[in-house]
Amino acid sequence: MKYLCLVYLDAVHWNACSDDDCAAYAAQVAASQRLLAAEPLHGTHTATTVRVRNGEVTLFDGPFAETREMLAGFYLVEAPDLNAAIQIAAGIPPARHGSIEVRPVRELQVGAAQGADPG
Repeated sequence: MKYLCLVYLDAVHWNACSDDDCAAYAAQVAASQRLLAAEPLHGTHTATTVRVRNGEVTLFDGPFAETREMLAGFYLVEAPDLNAAIQIAAGIPPARHGSIEVRPVRELQVGAAQGADPG
């Protein structure tokens, strides 16, 4: 099963872990064939939030929610269960300075949606 490990850090700890540390851990997880993708994100000041209401697109600078911790990056992993995904998340270097949210990925049923009766 796929799990998304979302890395959250506050502004004080945004650069607490070097890219080298994160890349080394990603390489270790990749060597075990459990890593599907991992990427850091630029700071929230680079974010644009998009909303569509009644067919109208509205843009906002920055993230939608004002929070103390901001989404800093992610690791998409393959694990047999939540406990195994948590073990992987616990090793992510920024976990020492922020938090890692682990969520199972829900498979999108594209074929079923295309063949579904809209009425």
